[in-house]
Amino acid sequence: MLERTGIPTDDDLGKVIPDKKRLDRGPVVIIECFQKIPCDPCAASCKFGAIKPFKDINDLPIVDFDKCTGCGICISSCPGLAIFVIDENYSDEKSLIKLPYEMLPLPKKGEDVYALDRAGSILGKAKVVRVLKIKNKTNIVSLEVPKSMTMKVRSIKMEDKK
Repeated sequence: MLERTGIPTDDDLGKVIPDKKRLDRGPVVIIECFQKIPCDPCAASCKFGAIKPFKDINDLPIVDFDKCTGCGICISSCPGLAIFVIDENYSDEKSLIKLPYEMLPLPKKGEDVYALDRAGSILGKAKVVRVLKIKNKTNIVSLEVPKSMTMKVRSIKMEDKK
């Protein structure tokens, strides 16, 4: 399925999503990297050693979720835009998602955007709570989303301004 559609299956995702106990502890990285390609900047960018060093440049990233603080530094280092940080403890009804964003214009803090799933379909509205501009790297947008959308949102679309 992944090779044909580019969308990971539930089995693929089950291999990279931390267990509920870790998700309950606070912000944590999810790396949706499923193809062995020569790439390893995520491991080099993690100052906490949560993304284990690669034995081979073609290895898939392995996360030690106990070491991950959810800081998100690794998000902007991934050329495949495959790294996200999820915080299900953001509030009682909402989760926080930090995701890579390379489009212009950048959304603004407080702006409502459309939350998109892995296929690009609109899931609903999300509120931008922070935009981190990183010189010469991928920007990071933090979104407040309903908890029901936490594991589904992987991109955004700006509302059309008329």
